[in-house]
Amino acid sequence: MLNIIAISGSLRVASTNSALVAALARNAPPGCQVTVYDRLGHLPIFNPDDEGERTPPEAALLIDAVTNADGVIVSCPEYAHGVPGGLKNALDWLVSRDAAVGKPAMLVHASPRSLFARSALAEIIRTMSFALYDGAELEVGLLGKKAPEVAAILAEAENVLAVRKALTTFADFIRSR
Repeated sequence: MLNIIAISGSLRVASTNSALVAALARNAPPGCQVTVYDRLGHLPIFNPDDEGERTPPEAALLIDAVTNADGVIVSCPEYAHGVPGGLKNALDWLVSRDAAVGKPAMLVHASPRSLFARSALAEIIRTMSFALYDGAELEVGLLGKKAPEVAAILAEAENVLAVRKALTTFADFIRSR
């Protein structure tokens, strides 16, 4: 069983990115378990002085979750043409650890307009030595939709199939490494 951790880069309660990672967890194909990491807003601000034995417990939970996962999926909004600070902070907690090195990662998108954040996040992920999977991009257009609309869109057969296909190809990528 592959253990994949999915992270939404948004802290909003009604986040479309969070809805997308929840859909990934609900629609995981056989042989895959997708666990949503939902503690982004609880992480302290990264400080290199607080690494090692001084690592805060909340940061240690994230580090352990990524270390123990077979792969990582990130869905990220775009704020002012960049990656949201909370997500960047979480990634900073992983920088000096081995958790990211060679770890398969895939980006998924809830908005067709997040092009700057996509590019920036891909650069960050590659710089951190994640093995970024570019084989099957998953984009479900949820931008500007209210929660009931988001739920309906994510439940549409074509979107459920797209989610499963993306997860299946990502799982194949993980197994091939």
